[in-house]
Amino acid sequence: MFAGKGGVGKTTVTAVVARAAARSGRRVLVIELDGKLALDELLPERDGEHVTVVHLSAPEALEEYLNDHGFRRIAKRLNRTGVIDMVGTAAPGIDDIVVLGKVKQYERSGEYDLIVVDGPAAGHAVSFLMSASGLADAVRGGPIRSQADAVLELLADPERCMAVLVTLPETTPVNETIETAYALEENVGIRLGPVVVNGVDAGTELPEPDDVEAAFAGADLDRPTQDMLRDATAFRRARRAVESEALDRLSERLPLGQIQLPALPVAGLSAEDIDALADDMLSGVDE
Repeated sequence: MFAGKGGVGKTTVTAVVARAAARSGRRVLVIELDGKLALDELLPERDGEHVTVVHLSAPEALEEYLNDHGFRRIAKRLNRTGVIDMVGTAAPGIDDIVVLGKVKQYERSGEYDLIVVDGPAAGHAVSFLMSASGLADAVRGGPIRSQADAVLELLADPERCMAVLVTLPETTPVNETIETAYALEENVGIRLGPVVVNGVDAGTELPEPDDVEAAFAGADLDRPTQDMLRDATAFRRARRAVESEALDRLSERLPLGQIQLPALPVAGLSAEDIDALADDMLSGVDE
């Protein structure tokens, strides 16, 4: 399950991992939460690769749960009237537990070698994963308690489940990643995988700002263009210094492996960009 501060590229990393795993010959299921549909476009079918994308929402998972437990007739009526949407508010954690229960059902099916979950943002990730323990403490018996116990068993098994945090090489995302990692370890007990650092400026070596003119010697650039390039070079060097500091602090505070994905100079990622990043990730895993 992938978690990270909103805007760090969690969905992108989910797609990259799914594609990399499929290229390694694995049967991959990708679970997208909260009604987002971005992964369908990022993960089209590829010859010889097995990737299935499904979308899970709490109301749909709860309706299915009621159907499976003998409440099919009232489940449809509750869904039509919007009552199912209110259940999560009336019983905190129930919407999360039915979603996690559906994930557990996929995992137990044995149809996939890897299940990749595009999880909630870091702020919700801890409460999302703690929903099972909260309900287990609150409910003494019945199907909800059985569901919670089965989910807890899954989350606590390092051979079956792992949380992977996604961040950017920036101060605030790194701070939140460190806090989330310790919260997950202390409150959930889930195994933590390597941190994926998305959008790292790993381009070519930049000249010193004062050397820009020499670097472009023979290009017949006018003075305004040279000044613009000098300013751009200074800005990018400063940004790389900030990234380096953030990555060093992440390594120091969080003794986990890191996989870095390069920033791509595009406004929006395509399926082909995901393919390229999957190659980078496979290289990072090998290292």
